[in-house]
Amino acid sequence: MLPVLAIMGCNHVTDIAAENKNSRPNVVIFYVDDLGYGDVGSYGAIGVNTPNIDALAADGIRFTDAHSSAATCTPSRYSLLTGQYAFRNNAAILPGDAPLIIEPNMPTLPKVFKQAGYNTAVVGKWHLGLGDGFVDWNKAVKPGPLELGFDYSFLLPATGDRVPTVYLENHHVVGLDMNDPIKISYKAKIGTRPVGTEQPKLLKQTADLQHSASIVNGISRIGWMAGGTSAEWVDEDFPFVFTNKAKQFIANNKNAPFMLFFPFHDIHVPRVPNKMFQGKSSMGVRGDAIAQMDWMTGQIIAELKKQGLYDNTLIIFSSDNGPVLDDGYDDLAVQKLGQHDPSGAFRGGKYSAYEAGTRVPMIVTYPNKITQKGDSDALISHIDFYRSLASLVGITLPKGEAIDSKNLLPALFDANQDGREIMLEESFTLAIREGQWKYIAPFSGTTPTWLANKDIENGLMTKPQLFNLNKDITEQVNLAQQHPELVNKLQAKIDAIVAKSRFNKGS
Repeated sequence: MLPVLAIMGCNHVTDIAAENKNSRPNVVIFYVDDLGYGDVGSYGAIGVNTPNIDALAADGIRFTDAHSSAATCTPSRYSLLTGQYAFRNNAAILPGDAPLIIEPNMPTLPKVFKQAGYNTAVVGKWHLGLGDGFVDWNKAVKPGPLELGFDYSFLLPATGDRVPTVYLENHHVVGLDMNDPIKISYKAKIGTRPVGTEQPKLLKQTADLQHSASIVNGISRIGWMAGGTSAEWVDEDFPFVFTNKAKQFIANNKNAPFMLFFPFHDIHVPRVPNKMFQGKSSMGVRGDAIAQMDWMTGQIIAELKKQGLYDNTLIIFSSDNGPVLDDGYDDLAVQKLGQHDPSGAFRGGKYSAYEAGTRVPMIVTYPNKITQKGDSDALISHIDFYRSLASLVGITLPKGEAIDSKNLLPALFDANQDGREIMLEESFTLAIREGQWKYIAPFSGTTPTWLANKDIENGLMTKPQLFNLNKDITEQVNLAQQHPELVNKLQAKIDAIVAKSRFNKGS
């Protein structure tokens, strides 16, 4: 029997589009910022409800040993998009005026999807640098996401706590009045905007010295910004602005396969949830930001269902690193925590080499393909998305591409499948997991002063640390002295990984 569309006289292009819609899966990656293992209802959250994320878990696979590749945001995003550990490019937390840290001629995950015939988009927080280091925000800002394989981008250029406090759509600042040009400085005060250290009465939240420069929308930021008043964002609008852009991309690409990378600003500081979500948790603005993030997730999933795409869409939901409470703003996140445990009983958090630095919630749904739902204890790193998704869309990667990524596609579809045997974790030092063992290499370098109270400079990082996670999941008993041979073995494995050559820009 002929297809109904053919009988009705639809053209060949429409037939192909319909076939693509029903065969090649769409891919949506939700990448939350600073969401801890215990910050989601299905992972034990107390004081906030996450019904939309919990529904994803019920309809797919909930991973209990999945990890961001690093304990901070820029390195994790770099690794996800390149399949390489961030230390290979010295990728660290970037200032708001940093150049793009992924070279435009480098292979990237969106380029893989483009090769497979997909339309690609990134909507949300970027924080991978833009331009060549001398950005004029009043002109086309490039290179950026479009030069890395994304067809469309709508971004916070860096983070919510850094200037410039404007949206960037593709190459241009949104809503900019050229009679009021933008200038940015991370060295000295410029412009006439009030400054947090000088006018604290204008602030919705007071902040530490690092976050007390230019005030925009009642929030003091890192860095100074002059001009660009017409283009300023309103933090409380984030959930609607970003969600609508994502929904629009889905609707515009419903007849062809697409990949959407959706890196949230939530629940990164400054936490300024919309009034629609204020009071939705018992934890103040941090909990309310979690509720806001859950609503955004639900809205995008609802759009997939509205367009008839949900069953044929691979959805990956996770976080770029572990949780942090006090991260520069006095938003009462610590005082209002209550019984809630953002780290899910694991040790550490954002910035830390301990498990909660990278062990994060991760949920995968794909109704057309998942063969076994439920909980999976497969060891997985987000760096593995690259090679796994290349396999999903039928692309064979050449030698030298995504050198640190593993193809774990079977584990994404079946909760009973195994994951990695060994896994590297990046923070201000390197750690490695193998079987029940977790080894943290000693760190003798220096860290920024603002990390002093964040589980980094506590004296422990100068010594080798070895933990048996089967018996000591909270990493309390250092067994390094009892097992020197194992310390040497695991350090040698770290050294071997580090010694691998990164992608050659000239190849």
